[in-house]
Amino acid sequence: MKPFLLLLTISFFIASCNSTPENKQGKVKIARQMGEFEKIDALWLIWPTTDHKEGESVEEVTTGIIDALIPDLKIVVSCADDKTLKSAQSRLRDKYPDTENLIFHVIPSVELWARDMGPVFVETEDGSHAIADFNFDSWGYADTLDQSAKTEEAYDEKVAELLNLPLISSSMISEGGNRELNGKGILMATEAVEKGRNPQMSKDEMEVEYRRLLGIKKVIWLEEGLLEDSHTFLGPLTMADSTKAYTVVTTNGHVDEFARFVNDSTILLASVDSADLDDPIARENHRRLEKNFRILSESTDQDGKAFNIVRLPLPNTILTTMAPGDYVYDFIKTLEYKDGSEFPEGDTITVVAPASYLNFIITNTVVIGQQYWREGMPDEIKVQDEKALRILREIFPNKKVVMLDALAVNLGGGGLHCISMHQPELLSN
Repeated sequence: MKPFLLLLTISFFIASCNSTPENKQGKVKIARQMGEFEKIDALWLIWPTTDHKEGESVEEVTTGIIDALIPDLKIVVSCADDKTLKSAQSRLRDKYPDTENLIFHVIPSVELWARDMGPVFVETEDGSHAIADFNFDSWGYADTLDQSAKTEEAYDEKVAELLNLPLISSSMISEGGNRELNGKGILMATEAVEKGRNPQMSKDEMEVEYRRLLGIKKVIWLEEGLLEDSHTFLGPLTMADSTKAYTVVTTNGHVDEFARFVNDSTILLASVDSADLDDPIARENHRRLEKNFRILSESTDQDGKAFNIVRLPLPNTILTTMAPGDYVYDFIKTLEYKDGSEFPEGDTITVVAPASYLNFIITNTVVIGQQYWREGMPDEIKVQDEKALRILREIFPNKKVVMLDALAVNLGGGGLHCISMHQPELLSN
């Protein structure tokens, strides 16, 4: 056995021996992770404690999600501490005094990205549930966010304790936003993300861990994600007019920005309108997405059948500004930029939002998508919003589709799907 493989095996063995609720981990074998289009019992959200840009309310977006879902779905609201809990309860119980669908917990957290460090619920072969616990390094920014990474990494462990579910742990780094599953054993992931998080592992070794933690049978490796999702520390992007646009603590290509399972045989894949190719970001996204389209067109499901691939256009590139005092600005000014550029500290900067119509939430009766047009924006963006709404309604004919202005969340590096986590009806021994 190669020395690296020996060390990897030892580390996985040590991880598998960690203390978990009722010490069940050694006995648990994972059957599958459900598809998000299947019936769920609850949706997890983390109550926001800050805005990414002044005047862009993340709390307003969070309450918009709750407004759309609270009539017929449980919402679990996680709060970073007792002070945050009191604030969330005051806001939400005043608004929904008679509902039993709101559940509150205190779980330490820094940010609100429940999809990435939240509880990954998996079904076991004996018909119960467990939580799959991948490692977490703050999306590759951990050299700067060490303490935050430790807090976020422990989040799903706290949930396992809270719900008395076994925890299946791995030293492999992986975030929920870069994993799309069809519920029958197929996983889609962005290769550039997973290899970037785990440079010491081969794809075969990563697939072994996916199989152990998620019960998958096959991985479809998509090459790269969207350009505006590039790591911020790689340096700003250059627009057609030579403007330098910074990304906003983004993930380097999460799959949920551009490819989603909407049922076990249908994949919704982003596309770029050919009219947008004068935009350098759109042009590069077009290249990447068409390469991913070819990969998906040649892929098959668990039964060897081709997937139905439906295209959903991306919105035009969304640019805005940030200034000193904005939460994201004050973080990205501390980064060391790998392209050798220097951050213009003290000056207003241009930033590009990771805007996508694919970063939506699917629930039992409602789909919540993102829209972008605001007063003063080009009418073309309104037309794109309307087209996205129409396609989502065609894809989900039996669900209500609600579109929210999610820019406040986008400006932190993600979207609506990124700040939520699905919970099935839990069964345990």
